[in-house]
Amino acid sequence: MGKKEYFRPGLFFNMVMPSQEKIIIRGLIRSAGWIFCVWGCIVTLRGVWDAFWGEPEANYFSSVKWEFITQEQWHRYSGFEISYGLACIGIAYLLWKFSSLVPEFYTRPAQQYDERL
Repeated sequence: MGKKEYFRPGLFFNMVMPSQEKIIIRGLIRSAGWIFCVWGCIVTLRGVWDAFWGEPEANYFSSVKWEFITQEQWHRYSGFEISYGLACIGIAYLLWKFSSLVPEFYTRPAQQYDERL
């Protein structure tokens, strides 16, 4: 058996393209929702940690604690982290609800691709 029987490059490049393409729409929206949800959970948990148990790294390098960053500033920052994380979780929820309104697939005419690439 020769090499031509195992590898025929023309077999794949001369295939007939389908007339319609299916594009997954709902899956893209839901995956974006999952990304927002995971990121929002991470940031919210970090904000809760900073609010109750955490402290800025500047405290490790100063002679007196809370010399460079006051506790008020630190709690304001942790509140921002919590609100930002909850906003990301809210966006994730809205994306999941919106994904139920869109079709699962979008069908469009197939595009012709340049074979020289």
